[in-house]
Amino acid sequence: MESTKTAMEAFEKLEKVGEGTYGKVYKAREKATGKIVALKKTKLHEDEEGVPPTTLREISILRMLSRDPHVSLMYQLCKGVAFCHSHGILHRDLKPHNLLMDRKTLMLKIADLGLARAYKVPLPKYTHEILTLWYRAPEVLLGSTHYSTAVDMWSVGCIFAELVTNAAIFAGDSELQQLLHIFRLLGTPNEEIWPGVSKLKDWHEYPQWKPKPVSTAKMFEYEPSKRISAKKAMEHPYFDDLDKNHP
Repeated sequence: MESTKTAMEAFEKLEKVGEGTYGKVYKAREKATGKIVALKKTKLHEDEEGVPPTTLREISILRMLSRDPHVSLMYQLCKGVAFCHSHGILHRDLKPHNLLMDRKTLMLKIADLGLARAYKVPLPKYTHEILTLWYRAPEVLLGSTHYSTAVDMWSVGCIFAELVTNAAIFAGDSELQQLLHIFRLLGTPNEEIWPGVSKLKDWHEYPQWKPKPVSTAKMFEYEPSKRISAKKAMEHPYFDDLDKNHP
């Protein structure tokens, strides 16, 4: 491919720094500027139609991060979720596929509000099967009949972790497996940590795991009322260096 060849000629490869399933990463020098960069060479199978979505997503995330090192994407996500919540709306299906980004302005849009519901007190019973498994809050997985804006914040935490590591933090293939993934990392909840958990409809006895330290822990609080709100997350010191007026 001519375009690939031309792009490769713009860089001088210095050394290989890593290798993964989808390609090799090199330390390289951009010839025009002398700038040291990380160059990722990705394998694309000829039988695939176009570029795999995982590659496109990684490229768009890396592009955004190279222009804005403060992960403005997450701030915008919190801001969008806070806006929904302040208008009495739960999104209920937040996941990377529902986040759209304008490449030029780096503006984030939250899409697919098909499942979004206005919430009122007391909350009506929702069918918890609808929500996407990997981003689903534990209270939903355990069959809680009353849940709140905290379900969206759990999803935000999952998206945040995935943005940093480029892999889903809790990738279960069933509701039980999903819970076990969560418990393995965050510790198995009990009445002391989460009052009322053992009374939830789908609660069973689970293996006992101790919690491991997690940086997005405020979003992964078991007790929904203790989980950080979108508005509070926007005030977190993590975003202190960000120009919050743009976009």
